[in-house]
Amino acid sequence: MKTIIAFSGSNSSRSINQHLIRLVAPLFTAAEVKVLDLRDFPAPMYGIDLEEAEGIPESMQQLMDEFRASDGIVLSTPEHNGSMPAFLKNAIDWLSRIEKKPFLNKPMLLLSASPGARGAQSAFEHLNAILPYRGAAIVAGHRVGSFFAKVEEGELHAEEKAQLIEVVRQMEKAVLE
Repeated sequence: MKTIIAFSGSNSSRSINQHLIRLVAPLFTAAEVKVLDLRDFPAPMYGIDLEEAEGIPESMQQLMDEFRASDGIVLSTPEHNGSMPAFLKNAIDWLSRIEKKPFLNKPMLLLSASPGARGAQSAFEHLNAILPYRGAAIVAGHRVGSFFAKVEEGELHAEEKAQLIEVVRQMEKAVLE
């Protein structure tokens, strides 16, 4: 069976994007989903001086190993000041020092969520524009705006769930090809 890794770009213990990842993972039926928490792969802020002095952090090597072992990637991002969180950018910066295209041209489902109506649209669009340069083969995407109005008692409302199932099926198709 194919394996997909899924994680959010948030470092918050109360992340709605990590919550979204946990809600989306069971929607996959044709692939096994391994949910990761990016907080389990800590790394100092990237800098060339640090890399030259200390090398690549072991945590980033381990995360790269997860990418290599997967057949696809699901990423959900919050928005910080109109872009991706520095936490996520830092991980991408480190990973790109291991592999120029760390997403290895694997299929990706790009998600975003926010309490606001736009669903982290600016961060979503930013990642949608730049991740292909890092080897992400984005096959589908979906933004969940007004997250707390669409998730009650830990479950997605039916309409939102149906939309997510649609992009999950697109992702599964790409992973199985």
